[in-house]
Amino acid sequence: MPEAKTVERLRGRYERLKASIGRLGLVQSGSVSERIDRRPDARGRLVERGPYYQWTFKAAGKTRTVNLTRSQAARWAGAIRNHRRLGKIVGEMRSVSLRILKRTTQGVPARPRKHEEE
Repeated sequence: MPEAKTVERLRGRYERLKASIGRLGLVQSGSVSERIDRRPDARGRLVERGPYYQWTFKAAGKTRTVNLTRSQAARWAGAIRNHRRLGKIVGEMRSVSLRILKRTTQGVPARPRKHEEE
């Protein structure tokens, strides 16, 4: 495939990736977990309480946890999935960008190696 066609195809892929970011919706980092508390009651019987939902994330280098309702947990989980998708899209955008840059810019000419000079 000629170089111009390859670059054109890569630019098209980059534009599609860019457009997909706009369709993501809300994004949030962290994770949502469901917890069930199992403890013995006063009579020694195991009692289950919950489920409880928690959002865990990092802020200022520390792990933070926030309790959520079931409906909040569902919304947060969707935003976290979108955040992970965003990371994958950006990673692919970097890869495509690098390929375009390598094909459209001239690099420093390679110096001859020592064994080639002799």
